[in-house]
Amino acid sequence: MPQTLKAIYQNGAFILQTPCNFPEGLEVELEVQSPQVIPPPISDLNARQNFLKSLVERMQQNPIPVNAPQFTRDMLHERC
Repeated sequence: MPQTLKAIYQNGAFILQTPCNFPEGLEVELEVQSPQVIPPPISDLNARQNFLKSLVERMQQNPIPVNAPQFTRDMLHERC
């Protein structure tokens, strides 16, 4: 039966924030659902410039509509 647990990734390990009663050595599968996942840096200058140029072009092709709803700070934060 699937169980959702919250954890923080710190110093190379996942530190559980939710109590659990699993047997020692139990294998689990993690599914990351955070927008805070940081992609690896682009170290090649030309690749970085091409990426940024492509990103700006895509943003210009898909502007936010004038009548788009305005989100409040509370609406943007996860609620427990």
